[in-house]
Amino acid sequence: MKKAFAKICIVMVAALLLSAPQIAQAKQLTGELEIFSWWAGDEGPALEALIDLYKKQNPEVKVINATVTGGSGVNARAVLKTRMLGGEPPDSFQVHAGQELIGTWVKSDRMEDLTPLFKEQGWMDVFPEGLVKLIGTDKGIWSVPVNIHRSNVMWYSPANMKKWGIEAPKTWDEFFKIAPQLKAKGVTPLALAQNWTANHLWESVALASLGPDNWDALWAGKLKFDSPEVVKAWELFGKVLEYTNADAASLSWQQATDMVLDGRAAFNIMGDWAAGYMVTTKKLVPGKGFGYMASPDTTGEFMFLADSFGLPKGAPHRDNAIAWLKVLGSREGSDAFNPLKGSISARKDSDLSKYNDYLKSAAKDFGKDRVVGSLAHGVAANETFMSGFASVMEMFLKSKNPKAASMACAQLAKKAGI
Repeated sequence: MKKAFAKICIVMVAALLLSAPQIAQAKQLTGELEIFSWWAGDEGPALEALIDLYKKQNPEVKVINATVTGGSGVNARAVLKTRMLGGEPPDSFQVHAGQELIGTWVKSDRMEDLTPLFKEQGWMDVFPEGLVKLIGTDKGIWSVPVNIHRSNVMWYSPANMKKWGIEAPKTWDEFFKIAPQLKAKGVTPLALAQNWTANHLWESVALASLGPDNWDALWAGKLKFDSPEVVKAWELFGKVLEYTNADAASLSWQQATDMVLDGRAAFNIMGDWAAGYMVTTKKLVPGKGFGYMASPDTTGEFMFLADSFGLPKGAPHRDNAIAWLKVLGSREGSDAFNPLKGSISARKDSDLSKYNDYLKSAAKDFGKDRVVGSLAHGVAANETFMSGFASVMEMFLKSKNPKAASMACAQLAKKAGI
């Protein structure tokens, strides 16, 4: 009887083990870990801080830092798509929280469910509920968030403002009043860089024009892309472009930031990785070496994006990847990475004493502002829309036709299932 009972117990335990998600990792990890991201150059030190922490915990693992350069991941996403569709996924890859993750890789059943890892690490209570919803579906949680970035930030030089006798504009009307004065001085009012930064600028201008309710309605399919409200946003964007630099297409976002710092331009609208660049690379002090404020007409609104890493199905070194994800989600990892990156932690319990004044202000705003998702950085729309929107932007930059751009977006939204 005892032997029979023991056999039943063994069978039950074996069944439980087979049915449980296989998250537990080996004690001594060896082999390789390929990390795929677009964090190179000035964003590299932040990634290296995470890799150093991983190596300290897993000294026998060889880390392959497979970065593909290109701001906002425009080049990396194309390479990743080829590898994923070709059955050669990296061990873990960078992906924006939101539709870039859910509407692209989760929808095509390419990711592993990380819910067991979240429960094991106690992350269900550590990350904001709203953020977890952006990386999850009713079937699971699909990535580990590493940061929160703000998209709608206007950067400027306090010293140059004083020299030119102007103040940073809180509204676009204020901007249009001082922009001609700046042009008369030979100063570009608003620095712009290559194509994706035009998408970035557009979303801040559109948010200002539409307001947060209509912005959310747009991505929920409740406001049409060819509506008068959206046409008006394109019209405002076209007017803003009149005060940008003619050589934008040839510049990186860092070079556009440099234009502001050396006085060739007055303002730049860029995500707060620009703060990371100015603090980490340029060694400037927030509030003194550079100033910041919400982009015009978006005070009280926080357009956010979050970088995250997932575990693709078929990852060659799965255990090593899970250990990597544990570093990313840890408080130690988060507070080592974000102060260098120019972002705030995705965790609710980060140590703000490690963050500079800009990041402290961003953390405060994130807690009280109306939060909306970024288009340019993967929160609001899936890969189909994002890729197509880049073509719409190229068309608009040549034609400056708001109605044509709106109609093209409406067709694109239909194709993308919005």
